Amino acid sequence: MPTLQLKVLTGQRAGDTLDPERDLVLIGSAPHCDVQVSGADISPEHCRISIGHASVRIEDLDSDRGTFIVRAGAVLTVPADGDAAPTLELGDRLRLGDAGGVAFALDIRDDEEPPNVVSVRPIDSLAVHTVSGERNTELLRALAQVHRLLGAAQDPDGTLSVIADAALTLVPRATHATIILSDADATGAEDAKTEDAKEPVYVPILTRVRGPDGQAVQPSEAVPVTRSVFRKVVRERAAVLATDAPSETFSSESLLGANIKSTIGVPLWRNDDVLGVLQLDNRDRPALFDTLDLEVLGILTTNASLALDNARLIQRLTRAERQLKQENQYLRTRSQQAATEIIGQSEALAALLSQVRKVANTRVTVLVQGETGTGKELIASALHAYSGRSQKLFVAQNCAAVPKDLLESELFGHRRGSFTGASEDKRGLFELADGGTLFLDEVAELPLALQAKLLRVLQEREIRPLGAAREKRVDVRVVAACNRDLESEVRAGRFREDLFYRLNVFPLSVPPLRERRSDIVLIAKHFLKRYALEYGSGVLGFSQEALDRLARYDWPGNVRELENEVQRLVIQADPESYVSVELLSDRVRGSALLSGSAAPREPGTGASVRASTANTLGSADSDAPPPATLKQAMDEFERELVLGALARHANNKTKAAKSLGITREGLHKKLKQLGIG
Repeated sequence: MPTLQLKVLTGQRAGDTLDPERDLVLIGSAPHCDVQVSGADISPEHCRISIGHASVRIEDLDSDRGTFIVRAGAVLTVPADGDAAPTLELGDRLRLGDAGGVAFALDIRDDEEPPNVVSVRPIDSLAVHTVSGERNTELLRALAQVHRLLGAAQDPDGTLSVIADAALTLVPRATHATIILSDADATGAEDAKTEDAKEPVYVPILTRVRGPDGQAVQPSEAVPVTRSVFRKVVRERAAVLATDAPSETFSSESLLGANIKSTIGVPLWRNDDVLGVLQLDNRDRPALFDTLDLEVLGILTTNASLALDNARLIQRLTRAERQLKQENQYLRTRSQQAATEIIGQSEALAALLSQVRKVANTRVTVLVQGETGTGKELIASALHAYSGRSQKLFVAQNCAAVPKDLLESELFGHRRGSFTGASEDKRGLFELADGGTLFLDEVAELPLALQAKLLRVLQEREIRPLGAAREKRVDVRVVAACNRDLESEVRAGRFREDLFYRLNVFPLSVPPLRERRSDIVLIAKHFLKRYALEYGSGVLGFSQEALDRLARYDWPGNVRELENEVQRLVIQADPESYVSVELLSDRVRGSALLSGSAAPREPGTGASVRASTANTLGSADSDAPPPATLKQAMDEFERELVLGALARHANNKTKAAKSLGITREGLHKKLKQLGIG
């Protein structure tokens, strides 16, 4: 295992030689950094050096001016991605910031053996008892107490405290007990245990010292540890006893560097992995530890390693359970809110919701049909929210979004080894939705072979995961949806007739938006309020003319198209303004001008304008001559519109501008452009 020494070449600390005491070295200007340097180029947490088993790596911590390695005249930029952290080599120079920043010379050497190693016991040879009968009796009593305390520990931190305190109890001559864990184990990062993971870096996590009364207490300041000892423990997977260091060596790696007279390092392990090291020191008198102390700690760590591993497992399960509960609560809340998100007051929508409430508390299968974008999933979610299943999950799956060869596994689950790539068991959506509702959108996309299996599930209420030997009963309400005519699909041979009748027990038809035009304005205002809040926009609303145009458009994409249109309008509109007709997309403006239908207008806002528009454009009922050009007609139309707004608001330009959906400054420009004084 390598050892690192840093020599400061530039900056206020130029000439200083630094021997980091930890394997994870934080460099920056902040007071808590292991190596604190200052300068205009230095960020509070600038970079981090990791000393592993076989290499020393460095990563930039998103510093302002960057971190660089100078190697053989070349300058290499250190990335901020920890997974791509480059390896440092002997002779490298490290530069923080630009050319005038702080520079270090690096001295990287192989790890030195701790002096006066008395005994090394591999993990496999650690005994379950000592050679001393009297010590065995004391040990059994102490271990019984330790087991009780370990059983009462609620988390890994509590388990570590019990282990450190127990070590000081079992070895009365020890003055300090320190637990050192690998960085992955210290943070509980399970994803670090992969083949591509970086080599572990070991970090002191907990230290206990013997107080004046002989009891273990927390130290008042950081206590340095003997890295040469715990590194040997990790490297050789063995318990190590070292004592009586005679002299200072390369750095603080020696026992005397930490003012330690004798020390014991014992591994904490799980299977073939070394989780960390329990290190005991005596810093008062030399040569006090012996092999009997080593055996006692070996017995303790055999039990403590299992307790620590179990505590970690319980912590992970607790976190997973908490996250699962939060996700379930979110999904339940989301489905319960679905009914309140159905916007509209039209007769067509009221009739549909009446049907939804009638069928909600039954077990029959529901088929929701309608054009794309009409909100079929929202109707299915409302059906779930109104039902007695609302406290269970609402699970939605678009059958067209999953490759056909994976859809069976997605719906019914699979067992480990059932097909290539099935490395573990997986629960299907039917099992996840047990007790709740499963919404299958685009059900016409199911392949015929899978349609037969879905039919059996609907009939028998049983599923068989891929590779399983037995069926499993499920209680799931199935709601299917399709934007195609399933009866036509049946006649074409693309959909099973028996499955169609099984799904079509209670059909619901969602009307397109053009058949409930009175809801368009309400839905548009709902989306405008939502996205104005989401984007922090100050848009005030729609002008009356913009609402008219929205209501006249046929919306072939239905609610989804309307939502996208309003979302774009919110982004384009100026702060503290109203959405004017000019901001509408060309297809909405163009189609609306050709339509004869109109949305209800506020009293006294439209009749005079429509009449003046007819006169201006030279209708058949008008005796006025038509204008010479289109521009003249448009100018005359705008003039009548502006004058009408001013008249309605007693020449109050602020209110007139608001009714026109423009700013006061915009109205002034328009008056000047039209020659209105």
